[in-house]
Amino acid sequence: MNLLPGEPEEPPSCQTATTLLAKPHLRISSQLPAQSLGGLSARLERFPVGPLTRAFRKRYFPEVELAEWNDWRWQARRRIRTLAELERIFMLSDDERDAVIRHEGSLPLGITPYYASLMSRHDALEPLRRTHVPVGTEYVKTPGEADDPLGEDGHSVVPGLVHRYPDRVLFLTTGFCSTYCRYCTRSRMVGEPGGDYSFSRPQWEQALDYIAEHTEVRDVLLSGGDPLTLSDERLDYLLGRLRAIKHVEFVRLGTKVPVVLPMRITRSLIKVLKKHTPVWMSLHFTHPAELTPEVTEATTRLADAGIPLGSQTVLLKDINDSVETLKSLYRGLLMRRVRPYYLYQCDPITGSSHFRTSVDKGLEIMQGLRGHTTGYAVPTFVIDAPGGGGKIPLLPDYVVGREGDDLILRNFEGKTYRYTDPDGTVGADRALSAGAL
Repeated sequence: MNLLPGEPEEPPSCQTATTLLAKPHLRISSQLPAQSLGGLSARLERFPVGPLTRAFRKRYFPEVELAEWNDWRWQARRRIRTLAELERIFMLSDDERDAVIRHEGSLPLGITPYYASLMSRHDALEPLRRTHVPVGTEYVKTPGEADDPLGEDGHSVVPGLVHRYPDRVLFLTTGFCSTYCRYCTRSRMVGEPGGDYSFSRPQWEQALDYIAEHTEVRDVLLSGGDPLTLSDERLDYLLGRLRAIKHVEFVRLGTKVPVVLPMRITRSLIKVLKKHTPVWMSLHFTHPAELTPEVTEATTRLADAGIPLGSQTVLLKDINDSVETLKSLYRGLLMRRVRPYYLYQCDPITGSSHFRTSVDKGLEIMQGLRGHTTGYAVPTFVIDAPGGGGKIPLLPDYVVGREGDDLILRNFEGKTYRYTDPDGTVGADRALSAGAL
């Protein structure tokens, strides 16, 4: 199989690791320092396996030893990518089957075995399955949709580098993801080697040169594709080059890998990230079903390494568009030391209408979160404005109006309160109804 730029190389042989795991009296204590284990340490890392995943592995991958299952490169290599592989595990609807057969070009089918283990084998409407298995509506373009609705291509100053905000840039490092979300903002460019978008070392160098020349750039977001699908060596090189640019103060990685490929968060990766601290991470979570023992281990390793973690969630129709679903997700994230950061209105990507809610629904959810759970569990609801306008925050309107020097406000319970604000003008344009006071 030809590998995409940034796609994991073949993993080293797991034969020795498998032998040791099969013979308890030969197991190496997890208390031994990593350097005493040599090259074997990464393959023998203890990583939990949740009950759903354990049962899935025994049924669909019985020949695969635990050490191999927990090898992130094996997971990436064995992604579910064809109709035959999909049908071996899932009872597909006619719509799903037809959509897979019709697919051409970018945004291919791709699901890690681990992430597939969390999906329903029979219910085509199960939330995680809906986000990754194609359906026919993908091929329907509705008004307002576009292949590049955020205007990233128009704001690309060199290939793969988007400079839209004054002091920050988006650095697209690879076109490869370990899984492909069907509502992907960059569906036009991911998973298609030899397509219109090239990701390579020369492209990186052009982007790095631009950043070095533009001293106003303080913040670099590494994205793609998914930058955590790069090897440790490539990440080390890229982070090192960015850290050598004195005016770059803030480096972030946008990734879904800890959610769909949590075993990628190896101790060797942690060493690379700590070497280039401070590095921040934005994790793409969708649903509480993703909060598994494996994901808990991944976020624990990252948080223990001092890496600040935030979450980005796309609001998706009939998947996570309820207060209770998102409240459960956000509380679970806080327990794992991940701060809910953004709730995105689903971008108008071509073929994504079946995923989009109304903006009203997003505001309704924000109103159901604010005051009803801890403020740390309340993200900012944003629309990434079409055409390259950037993120625009939206909030429920809690201003009732103004009476004299008093600003009239409504709280989360619907009760009104006065705040003395003699020099203010907020709310002056609103007529107060008799029942508002």
